[in-house]
Amino acid sequence: MNIAVVPAKNEQGRIGRVFTMLGETRIDRIIVVVNGSKDNTMKEIKLLKMPNVEILYFRSELGVDIPRAIGAYRAFKEGACCVVFVDGDMIGNMMDHINDLISAVKDGGIDLAMANCYPEIVYGNELAQQLLIFRKLLNVNLGIYHRIGVATPSHGPHAVSHRFLKEADFRDFAVPPVTLAFAVKKDFRVDVATNLPQNKMGSKVRGFYHAVKITETIIGDTLEALHYFNDKPRTRIYLHREFQGYNPDRRFDLLEKFLKKY
Repeated sequence: MNIAVVPAKNEQGRIGRVFTMLGETRIDRIIVVVNGSKDNTMKEIKLLKMPNVEILYFRSELGVDIPRAIGAYRAFKEGACCVVFVDGDMIGNMMDHINDLISAVKDGGIDLAMANCYPEIVYGNELAQQLLIFRKLLNVNLGIYHRIGVATPSHGPHAVSHRFLKEADFRDFAVPPVTLAFAVKKDFRVDVATNLPQNKMGSKVRGFYHAVKITETIIGDTLEALHYFNDKPRTRIYLHREFQGYNPDRRFDLLEKFLKKY
Protein backbone atom coordinates (compact mmCIF):
# COMPACT_ATOMS: atom_id res chain seq x y z
CA MET A 1 0.00 0.00 0.00
CA ASN A 2 1.26 3.45 -0.96
CA ILE A 3 0.33 6.10 1.60
CA ALA A 4 0.67 9.86 1.28
CA VAL A 5 1.27 11.85 4.47
CA VAL A 6 -0.04 15.40 4.11
CA PRO A 7 0.55 17.97 6.87
CA ALA A 8 -2.09 20.71 6.70
CA LYS A 9 -2.47 23.94 8.63
CA ASN A 10 -4.76 26.68 7.30
CA GLU A 11 -4.81 25.24 3.78
CA GLN A 12 -8.37 26.16 2.84
CA GLY A 13 -8.58 26.54 -0.93
CA ARG A 14 -5.46 24.44 -1.43
CA ILE A 15 -5.92 21.14 0.35
CA GLY A 16 -8.65 19.96 -2.02
CA ARG A 17 -6.38 20.57 -5.00
CA VAL A 18 -3.58 18.60 -3.34
CA PHE A 19 -5.90 15.64 -2.70
CA THR A 20 -7.26 15.77 -6.25
CA MET A 21 -3.71 15.67 -7.57
CA LEU A 22 -2.81 12.74 -5.33
CA GLY A 23 -5.93 10.94 -6.52
CA GLU A 24 -4.39 10.83 -10.00
CA THR A 25 -1.26 9.04 -8.78
CA ARG A 26 -0.36 5.57 -7.47
CA ILE A 27 -1.28 6.66 -3.94
CA ASP A 28 -3.75 4.25 -2.31
CA ARG A 29 -4.41 6.13 0.91
CA ILE A 30 -3.96 9.63 2.30
CA ILE A 31 -3.23 10.45 5.93
CA VAL A 32 -3.74 14.15 6.52
CA VAL A 33 -2.45 15.65 9.76
CA VAL A 34 -4.48 18.78 10.49
CA ASN A 35 -2.96 20.89 13.23
CA GLY A 36 -3.94 24.22 14.70
CA SER A 37 -6.03 25.21 11.67
CA LYS A 38 -8.19 28.29 12.18
CA ASP A 39 -9.83 28.25 8.74
CA ASN A 40 -12.05 25.74 6.91
CA THR A 41 -9.34 23.19 6.11
CA MET A 42 -11.25 20.42 7.91
CA LYS A 43 -14.53 21.32 6.25
CA GLU A 44 -12.91 21.29 2.81
CA ILE A 45 -11.40 17.85 3.44
CA LYS A 46 -14.72 16.41 4.62
CA LEU A 47 -16.63 17.87 1.66
CA LEU A 48 -14.39 15.92 -0.70
CA LYS A 49 -15.85 12.68 0.73
CA MET A 50 -12.81 10.68 -0.31
CA PRO A 51 -13.06 7.20 1.27
CA ASN A 52 -9.31 6.68 1.26
CA VAL A 53 -8.56 9.72 3.45
CA GLU A 54 -7.78 9.41 7.16
CA ILE A 55 -7.77 12.62 9.22
CA LEU A 56 -5.56 13.03 12.27
CA TYR A 57 -6.78 16.21 13.92
CA PHE A 58 -4.88 18.24 16.49
CA ARG A 59 -6.35 21.37 17.99
CA SER A 60 -2.90 22.61 19.00
CA GLU A 61 -0.27 23.82 16.56
CA LEU A 62 2.32 21.06 16.27
CA GLY A 63 5.08 23.13 14.70
CA VAL A 64 6.99 22.39 11.50
CA ASP A 65 7.71 18.76 10.61
CA ILE A 66 6.06 17.26 13.72
CA PRO A 67 2.98 16.38 11.59
CA ARG A 68 5.32 14.56 9.20
CA ALA A 69 6.62 12.39 12.06
CA ILE A 70 3.10 11.66 13.30
CA GLY A 71 1.92 10.74 9.81
CA ALA A 72 4.95 8.54 9.19
CA TYR A 73 4.30 6.56 12.35
CA ARG A 74 0.62 6.14 11.56
CA ALA A 75 1.39 5.02 8.01
CA PHE A 76 3.91 2.49 9.32
CA LYS A 77 1.35 1.09 11.74
CA GLU A 78 -1.07 0.70 8.84
CA GLY A 79 1.47 -1.39 6.94
CA ALA A 80 2.53 1.06 4.25
CA CYS A 81 5.04 -0.30 1.74
CA CYS A 82 5.85 3.22 0.58
CA VAL A 83 5.16 6.56 2.29
CA VAL A 84 5.22 9.78 0.30
CA PHE A 85 5.37 13.14 2.08
CA VAL A 86 3.57 16.03 0.39
CA ASP A 87 2.89 19.36 2.09
CA GLY A 88 -0.72 20.51 2.14
CA ASP A 89 0.05 23.72 0.25
CA MET A 90 1.74 22.13 -2.77
CA ILE A 91 -0.79 22.71 -5.54
CA GLY A 92 1.58 22.28 -8.46
CA ASN A 93 1.10 19.69 -11.19
CA MET A 94 3.16 16.97 -9.56
CA MET A 95 1.46 13.70 -10.51
CA ASP A 96 4.39 12.41 -12.53
CA HIS A 97 6.85 13.41 -9.80
CA ILE A 98 4.85 11.61 -7.10
CA ASN A 99 4.73 8.51 -9.28
CA ASP A 100 8.49 8.79 -9.86
CA LEU A 101 9.05 8.73 -6.10
CA ILE A 102 6.80 5.70 -5.65
CA SER A 103 8.46 3.87 -8.54
CA ALA A 104 11.90 4.53 -7.07
CA VAL A 105 10.85 2.92 -3.79
CA LYS A 106 8.55 0.16 -5.03
CA ASP A 107 10.29 -0.78 -8.27
CA GLY A 108 13.82 0.57 -7.83
CA GLY A 109 14.58 -0.55 -4.30
CA ILE A 110 15.35 2.96 -3.03
CA ASP A 111 14.75 3.49 0.69
CA LEU A 112 14.80 7.30 0.71
CA ALA A 113 13.79 8.85 -2.60
CA MET A 114 13.90 12.62 -2.94
CA ALA A 115 12.99 15.34 -5.37
CA ASN A 116 15.84 17.58 -6.49
CA CYS A 117 14.33 21.05 -6.16
CA TYR A 118 17.52 22.70 -7.40
CA PRO A 119 18.41 20.81 -10.60
CA GLU A 120 20.20 24.02 -11.54
CA ILE A 121 21.64 25.86 -8.57
CA VAL A 122 21.05 29.60 -8.81
CA TYR A 123 21.92 31.63 -5.73
CA GLY A 124 19.04 34.06 -6.05
CA ASN A 125 19.52 35.86 -2.74
CA GLU A 126 21.61 35.80 0.42
CA LEU A 127 19.21 33.52 2.30
CA ALA A 128 19.14 30.95 -0.51
CA GLN A 129 22.93 31.10 -0.79
CA GLN A 130 23.39 30.52 2.91
CA LEU A 131 20.92 27.63 2.99
CA LEU A 132 22.37 25.86 -0.03
CA ILE A 133 25.89 26.10 1.40
CA PHE A 134 24.80 24.18 4.48
CA ARG A 135 22.83 21.66 2.45
CA LYS A 136 25.91 21.05 0.34
CA LEU A 137 28.06 20.82 3.46
CA LEU A 138 25.88 18.03 4.84
CA ASN A 139 25.71 16.04 1.63
CA VAL A 140 29.45 16.35 1.03
CA ASN A 141 30.12 15.04 4.54
CA LEU A 142 27.65 12.21 3.97
CA GLY A 143 29.56 11.31 0.81
CA ILE A 144 26.52 11.61 -1.45
CA TYR A 145 26.80 15.11 -2.92
CA HIS A 146 28.14 13.75 -6.20
CA ARG A 147 24.95 11.74 -6.56
CA ILE A 148 22.13 13.85 -5.11
CA GLY A 149 23.48 17.41 -5.16
CA VAL A 150 21.78 19.55 -2.52
CA ALA A 151 18.61 17.45 -2.32
CA THR A 152 17.16 17.11 1.17
CA PRO A 153 13.99 15.69 2.73
CA SER A 154 13.41 19.16 4.18
CA HIS A 155 12.42 20.47 0.77
CA GLY A 156 9.91 19.02 -1.66
CA PRO A 157 8.02 15.74 -1.77
CA HIS A 158 9.97 12.60 -0.94
CA ALA A 159 9.30 8.96 -0.14
CA VAL A 160 10.57 6.22 2.15
CA SER A 161 10.33 2.44 2.11
CA HIS A 162 8.78 0.13 4.69
CA ARG A 163 12.28 -1.17 5.42
CA PHE A 164 13.40 2.36 6.27
CA LEU A 165 10.37 2.92 8.53
CA LYS A 166 11.08 -0.29 10.44
CA GLU A 167 14.53 0.93 11.49
CA ALA A 168 14.02 4.67 11.87
CA ASP A 169 13.39 6.68 15.02
CA PHE A 170 10.14 8.46 14.20
CA ARG A 171 11.22 11.48 16.23
CA ASP A 172 13.85 12.12 13.57
CA PHE A 173 11.18 12.71 10.92
CA ALA A 174 10.57 15.97 12.76
CA VAL A 175 14.16 17.03 11.92
CA PRO A 176 14.28 15.90 8.26
CA PRO A 177 18.03 16.15 7.52
CA VAL A 178 18.64 13.71 10.36
CA THR A 179 16.66 11.07 8.47
CA LEU A 180 19.00 11.60 5.52
CA ALA A 181 22.06 11.19 7.76
CA PHE A 182 20.46 8.11 9.32
CA ALA A 183 19.84 6.57 5.91
CA VAL A 184 23.46 6.97 4.86
CA LYS A 185 24.81 5.86 8.22
CA LYS A 186 22.76 2.66 8.13
CA ASP A 187 23.55 1.91 4.47
CA PHE A 188 20.03 2.43 3.16
CA ARG A 189 19.71 3.24 -0.51
CA VAL A 190 19.35 6.99 -1.05
CA ASP A 191 18.81 8.72 -4.37
CA VAL A 192 17.07 11.50 -6.27
CA ALA A 193 14.05 10.10 -8.08
CA THR A 194 12.81 13.19 -9.86
CA ASN A 195 13.74 16.78 -10.70
CA LEU A 196 11.12 19.21 -9.44
CA PRO A 197 12.17 22.87 -9.46
CA GLN A 198 10.83 24.66 -6.41
CA ASN A 199 8.81 27.12 -8.50
CA LYS A 200 6.84 24.17 -9.93
CA MET A 201 5.59 22.90 -6.56
CA GLY A 202 3.01 25.65 -6.20
CA SER A 203 3.81 26.23 -2.54
CA LYS A 204 2.26 29.13 -0.68
CA VAL A 205 4.18 32.41 -0.71
CA ARG A 206 4.71 33.30 2.95
CA GLY A 207 6.90 36.41 3.01
CA PHE A 208 10.36 37.43 4.15
CA TYR A 209 9.90 36.74 7.88
CA HIS A 210 9.00 33.12 7.17
CA ALA A 211 11.89 32.82 4.72
CA VAL A 212 14.35 33.89 7.42
CA LYS A 213 12.83 31.58 10.04
CA ILE A 214 12.64 28.51 7.80
CA THR A 215 16.21 29.10 6.57
CA GLU A 216 17.47 29.16 10.15
CA THR A 217 15.36 26.08 10.95
CA ILE A 218 16.81 24.00 8.11
CA ILE A 219 20.37 25.17 8.79
CA GLY A 220 19.98 24.18 12.43
CA ASP A 221 18.50 20.83 11.38
CA THR A 222 21.45 20.29 9.04
CA LEU A 223 23.89 20.97 11.87
CA GLU A 224 22.06 18.44 14.04
CA ALA A 225 22.32 15.91 11.22
CA LEU A 226 26.06 16.50 10.82
CA HIS A 227 26.70 15.92 14.51
CA TYR A 228 24.44 12.86 14.58
CA PHE A 229 26.30 11.37 11.61
CA ASN A 230 29.65 11.94 13.31
CA ASP A 231 28.44 10.41 16.61
CA LYS A 232 28.64 13.71 18.43
CA PRO A 233 26.05 15.39 20.68
CA ARG A 234 23.53 17.23 18.55
CA THR A 235 23.87 20.98 18.39
CA ARG A 236 22.46 23.80 16.30
CA ILE A 237 25.50 26.05 16.80
CA TYR A 238 27.97 27.01 14.09
CA LEU A 239 30.78 29.52 14.63
CA HIS A 240 29.20 30.66 17.92
CA ARG A 241 25.83 31.30 16.28
CA GLU A 242 22.79 29.23 17.16
CA PHE A 243 20.31 28.47 14.38
CA GLN A 244 16.90 27.83 15.92
CA GLY A 245 14.29 29.26 13.57
CA TYR A 246 11.02 27.45 14.18
CA ASN A 247 12.66 24.65 16.16
CA PRO A 248 11.46 25.87 19.61
CA ASP A 249 7.87 25.69 18.34
CA ARG A 250 8.10 21.99 17.50
CA ARG A 251 5.81 20.11 19.89
CA PHE A 252 7.93 17.06 20.58
CA ASP A 253 5.83 16.54 23.71
CA LEU A 254 2.70 15.96 21.63
CA LEU A 255 4.65 13.71 19.28
CA GLU A 256 5.76 11.59 22.25
CA LYS A 257 2.17 11.29 23.45
CA PHE A 258 1.06 10.15 20.02
CA LEU A 259 3.83 7.57 19.73
CA LYS A 260 2.93 6.15 23.15
CA LYS A 261 -0.80 6.13 22.42
CA TYR A 262 -0.57 4.19 19.16
